[in-house]
Amino acid sequence: MSQLQYYTYEGYGKHALEAYHYSQAVRVPPNRVECSGQGGLDPSSMDISSDVDAQITQAFANVDLTLRTAGVEGGLKQVFSVKSYHVGAIDEAVIDSMKKNMQKWMAEHRPIWTMVGVTALAIPAMKVEIDVVAIDEQRR
Repeated sequence: MSQLQYYTYEGYGKHALEAYHYSQAVRVPPNRVECSGQGGLDPSSMDISSDVDAQITQAFANVDLTLRTAGVEGGLKQVFSVKSYHVGAIDEAVIDSMKKNMQKWMAEHRPIWTMVGVTALAIPAMKVEIDVVAIDEQRR
């Protein structure tokens, strides 16, 4: 485990590190970076919108922040695998919001994606959580 590097961003990330004993990302040598699930809460204020589209959009921003904190300069552009967990109905609005954000953040490629319906997430107000795996193209 000594070769692994762990990363945590300011705000909620540091809170989670202290309160729950986990990091936001890990770098697996030489260039693989995996993120823990990122929800749709604001990392500074820890507020969570009740709007599912807003949560999905914030979750993608949080994934990008996590990757960049781990040194992945391209952020979400370097992601090859996405897993999303959704509370409640996975309806057209949820799928459209996920698609919109994937097109925005990963416009130049199409990562693999697994979408899972769940009964609950760690924070009761959360309706989405996204985890990813990226290859840091800057480190080979």
